Amino acid sequence: MWDNLTIEEIDVTRQNNPNMEFDPDNNIVKLCAQGMDMEGKGKPQEAGKLFTQAWNEATNELEKFIAAHYLARHQNSVTDKLKWDKTALQSALTINDETVKGAFPSLYLNIAKCYEDLNDLDNAKRNYELALSFSDSLPDNGYGNMIKSGIMNGIERVIK
Repeated sequence: MWDNLTIEEIDVTRQNNPNMEFDPDNNIVKLCAQGMDMEGKGKPQEAGKLFTQAWNEATNELEKFIAAHYLARHQNSVTDKLKWDKTALQSALTINDETVKGAFPSLYLNIAKCYEDLNDLDNAKRNYELALSFSDSLPDNGYGNMIKSGIMNGIERVIK
């Protein structure tokens, strides 16, 4: 769940997930960083425009993954958020290396939460379990523990 990460936290995430590649000179990364800055300044419309621009200018699956992840956060409905979270996941799954493996638990967690909010508990449970299956790739720190906790709490909610 990168939902509230600042630029500094992305740097920490990169340190905790050394396989995660974010080129600070990449235009899509810059646009998303500017969008996060706008979020931090309480300007969600401007942020959303920057994330949409990033999506429109993305030229590869890593860039699409990054842009789709941030676009998911700016949707007005759970259904639209789910669509963009699934788009981010599909892009991440096509990247044929370890670059985004550390993001899978968070991606599946976000998707599971959308399904849970839509009261589709079977799909929620399946995606929480998928998130758990990738949780070994999470770092043993506050970020990793937050994601693991979200996964476990979600599983507990949907199996009641």
